[in-house]
Amino acid sequence: MNVLIIGGGQVGEHLAKLMLENNLSVKIIDNRESIIARLKSKFPADALFLGDGTDTAVMEACGISGADVVAAVTGTDESNLVASTIAKFEFNVPRVIARVNNPKNEWLYNSNMGVDAAINQADIMSHLIIEEIDIKNIMTLMKTSRGKRSIVRVQVDEGARAVGKLVRELDLPHEALLIAIHRGDDVIIPRGGTDILAGDGILAFINDESRAKLNSVFCR
Repeated sequence: MNVLIIGGGQVGEHLAKLMLENNLSVKIIDNRESIIARLKSKFPADALFLGDGTDTAVMEACGISGADVVAAVTGTDESNLVASTIAKFEFNVPRVIARVNNPKNEWLYNSNMGVDAAINQADIMSHLIIEEIDIKNIMTLMKTSRGKRSIVRVQVDEGARAVGKLVRELDLPHEALLIAIHRGDDVIIPRGGTDILAGDGILAFINDESRAKLNSVFCR
C-alpha cells in the first residue's frame, strides 16, 4: 500500500513511522526546509519532498497517482481541505484522511471536500480527559467521521460478568465487535474460544447505543 502524507510535522512524522513499521510505502511532502532537513535523518531521502502539498505539480512529482491513501495532516485546516479535494477529485485517490485543527471547522470535512475520514484531535483529547476521570468507563480512542461508531478501550474489572468466560459466551451487543485483547505484553486476536481474564484491556468497535451494555459486561 502506498501512503502519501502531506505535512511533515510531529503528526506526519509519527504517522510515517507507524506506516513504515507496518511495511507500507510512505512519502512525505512539506514546504518547510527545516522540517525536511530534520526528517532526512529518520527517513529515506527518496521518501521526502520539499514543496507545497496543495500544488498539483508537486503532488504528481511525489507519485500521488499511485497512492492508495493520502493523509493531509498539516497544521492548517485550509491546506488540509485543499489537499484533500485535489487528491480525491483530481487524482481519484481511493482513501483520503484529513486532520482537523480547529473543531469549529469540522463540518467542512466531508465527502464534498474529498474527505473520507476526519481526525479531530481536540475531540479525541476531550473524550480521553473526561473519561479518564472514571477508569471504569469506556474510553473512546477514535470516532468515525460518519455515523455514531467508535473504537474504544475498556479494562476488565475483577468480578465483572465477563471474567472466566469465553468470547462466544459473552452477552455482547449485536453492534459490538471485539478487535483485540491486551494481556500484559501480548496482543490477542479474539476468537470464540478466547477466554477473558481480569485486567485484560479490550479494544472494540461499537456504536453509541452499545456503550452501556459493553460497560456492564466488562466493568463491575
